[in-house]
Parts: sequence; C-alpha cells; structure tokens
Amino acid sequence: MDRRRFIHLAGGGAIAAASALTGCSSALPPEAIAAWQGPGEQADVRRWLVGHALLAPHSHNLQSWLVDLGVPGEITLFIDRSRLLPETDPFSRQMMLSQGTFIELLDLAARQKGLRAQIDLFPQGVFGPATVDARPTARIRLEPDAAVQPDPLFAQIFRRRTNREAYGAREPDAAALQAIAASVQPHAVRTGLVGAAQPEALAQHRRIAKEAWRIELVTPRTVLESFRVLRVGPKEIAQHRDGLTLNAPLVRALDAVGLFDRSVAPGPDDFATTSQIKDFNTKVDTTPAFFWLVSEGNDRATQVNAGRAYVRAQLAATAAGLSMQPLSQALQEYPEQAGTYAAIHQLLDAPSPRFTVQMWARLGHAPTIEPSPRRGLDAHIVKA
Repeated sequence: MDRRRFIHLAGGGAIAAASALTGCSSALPPEAIAAWQGPGEQADVRRWLVGHALLAPHSHNLQSWLVDLGVPGEITLFIDRSRLLPETDPFSRQMMLSQGTFIELLDLAARQKGLRAQIDLFPQGVFGPATVDARPTARIRLEPDAAVQPDPLFAQIFRRRTNREAYGAREPDAAALQAIAASVQPHAVRTGLVGAAQPEALAQHRRIAKEAWRIELVTPRTVLESFRVLRVGPKEIAQHRDGLTLNAPLVRALDAVGLFDRSVAPGPDDFATTSQIKDFNTKVDTTPAFFWLVSEGNDRATQVNAGRAYVRAQLAATAAGLSMQPLSQALQEYPEQAGTYAAIHQLLDAPSPRFTVQMWARLGHAPTIEPSPRRGLDAHIVKA
C-alpha cells in the first residue's frame, strides 16, 4: 500500500476501530471542557453572562465571539474574522447564525440574574450580504428589571450537546415536538418536523442529506477547510479548545509518526472518503425525524435571529431528552451544493430567494456524549 493511500485510510474508517485499542484513553482533556462547569462567581456580572453564552453551538465549533466590556453595563459583540469558513460558508450566513446562538444564551443568562438585555443589532451599520467586517454585531445594554422572568430553557445550557452519533429508532413523542415548536415563538421563523408518519418526505430528507454530505467530502477545498480546524489528540485539543476533535488512539498514533497528513484531501474513492460516506448514510437512514427552520428573507438581522431561534429549539429538545445534529451541507451557498440547496428549499416549500432554510437537523434519541471543547471566558474578551 502506498503512503498516500495509507494516510487516507488512517483518516477514515480506521477511526471507528480505534476505540477498541487499550492503554490510551479517548476522553477529552479536562481543561478543554472546563467551561462546561460554569463561570463561577464573577465580580462583574457580564463575565458570568458571557461564561454561559460561550457554550452556544457554532459552525465547526470555531467560537468566533469577541466581546468588549469597556463600557459599564454594556456588552459589545464582534465577530472574530480570523475564524470564518470562506469555502463552506462563503457569505458568512452560518457565522451570523452562530452570533445569534451566543446572543440568545446571553439573554437567557441575563434573565436568570433579573437583568433585561436590550439588544441592538449592528449598531454601527449592517454588514453587506457577502462579507463581514470590523463593526460590531450587537450592543447589549443590561438593566435591572423586576419584571424580567427567568426562562426555563436556561436550565438546559450545560446539558446541550450537538450529537453526531447514531440515533435510536424511537420517534420523538408529540409533547416533545410541540415543546420544540413552541420554543421558537419569540422569533419570526417557521419550523417543521418530519418523521415516520410521512415516509415519502422522510425518504427525500435522507436522500438530500446523503448527497450533500457526499459532495462536501469529494470537494477538496471544503474537506481541507475542515482539516485546517481538526484537532488531533489531547495536546492539540487542549491547546486550541475549538474546532473538530479527533482523539481516537489509532489516529493519535498515526499522527504522532507523521502518517496522518492533513494537508492533502482524500480522493473520492479513497477509503477515508467512502467509509465516512457509508457511516453517515447509515446514521441518516436510521434517523427517526428531521427538524427545520425557515425564515422569510435572509438579511443579516434575520440570520442572527434564526440562530437565536435554533438554539432555543435545541435547548427545548434537550429538555425533552432529545438530540440534534445540524445538517449544514445542503444549506451552504458554494457552487457544488446548488442542486441540493435547491432540492431542500423545494422540499420544505421555501422557494428562494424569498425564503431561506436557515437550519436543518437530525432529531432523535441518542447516547450521552461529552461536551465539545471551549476556549474559556478570557479568550473571548477584548483586552483593553
């Protein structure tokens, strides 16, 4: 077997077998997930709020949140432009969604402290449709208000996970689905769910998801974008505390001796590609339900608010004992996905450009998993 083929084999299906090896733990380093223990008591309540908000879901787990606490009683949020995904998210739509997930968790935390968060989006002007710049995403003014009521979704912040494992066949019950739909009511979005009661629609969801995943895996530049934020082994995971993590013993061993090359995209017929496609297809074919979130319009404020709505839905799912995994590939605006983008919009009765499918996710019962790494409170605060 030539070296290049072996490298690609190492990056693919061999990972699944690695957990069977003994003598080398695949648990994440404690410092990488310490933020999930909470921020503790803080002299400045804004730090406590940010310590909760940074647990929000984010595309590729890049955590592109920067906050300025220079003005008393205010939090100014910026996007860290060194943490963008230009290949798979060319217009930074997903980045705006991720700004919204942060804002929503910050709002939930503020309510827990009896504070009203007055959220002013794009206070120095709105970003253009294709780029983001150095202006703030939001300015949040905090005011004590006895009328503010805590939101029960706050209790799910530390339990929330983006779960990519196989889901069980049991469908979510009607009460759970109703709670998820009700959770997004503060925001102007349309949500939907499909399950076994709609077998033809369910099959179409699965088909589009599988094709979009295949396209992303066989497009070299999109695969390499993921490789660039791949963290292999405890040392890298602890150093970066972001991105996509691989901690399986076999991959760590191969990486240590230079046999896992992250600078080369696997070919479409390489085992690294075909095994990932097979694994994903199996998970999609056994997923009992899919959830989606559609907006009318696609301006920057709509994107942010869609992110706020999504994390509320995920927290509501968590409260019901359910897991979600976003299926972002078919919603991405790079040319190779044009066919799947059109297909999912047509399936969900969301003709573009009037409507945009902002989020689409697997939904079901899944095994318990560890939280994803987080960079910690101080990494997100702009230094004076």
